[in-house]
Amino acid sequence: MGEEIKEKPNLSIIALTSFIASFLIARIFTTLNPNIVLVSGDYHIHHFWYGIALLAVGGWLGISYQSEKIDRLAAILFGAGGGLIGDEVGILLTLSAHAYWADITYTFIITFLIVASMVLLISKYRRTIQTEFSHFLRSNASLYIGVFMAAISLAFILETDNIVIISFSCFFAIIAFILVLSYFIQQIRIRRHEGKS
Repeated sequence: MGEEIKEKPNLSIIALTSFIASFLIARIFTTLNPNIVLVSGDYHIHHFWYGIALLAVGGWLGISYQSEKIDRLAAILFGAGGGLIGDEVGILLTLSAHAYWADITYTFIITFLIVASMVLLISKYRRTIQTEFSHFLRSNASLYIGVFMAAISLAFILETDNIVIISFSCFFAIIAFILVLSYFIQQIRIRRHEGKS
């Protein structure tokens, strides 16, 4: 038998909070002091290097010790390191110091925060979400929303030649199809269950 996996959602929240704080502090510091960069010979040491070091130390502590205090420290260090790296993602992707203020940095951070927050919420409230989603799929609302999404997606697909819009519209059309299909599957199951009763 396999060993039961212990969830540590509080550590995820600590790491995410540390990530956000680290990113904001680095961004504010760089905004107020744009000319302060550690220079050693021809090398400019950007703070993503400190982020990599913090990630390594936090990860090592997290896998090396079984202690609640050490786990919290590891989560803080890991999150802080991620924030320092995230702050300079524009530089890392373009290999240009001028890309620090690039839109890609903000897009990356916002996307990361949305995904991380969703994963935390889903992992914490998984059963409640499953129950609510199951009720939603059995209701007429899922059919109406699915048909509406399919119609709107189809309209966008037919009216544009922009590949990004077409890609997103196709994605939403697939979700709409899944919603409608799930609704009918749920209705068939309900009728079979009522027939057996």
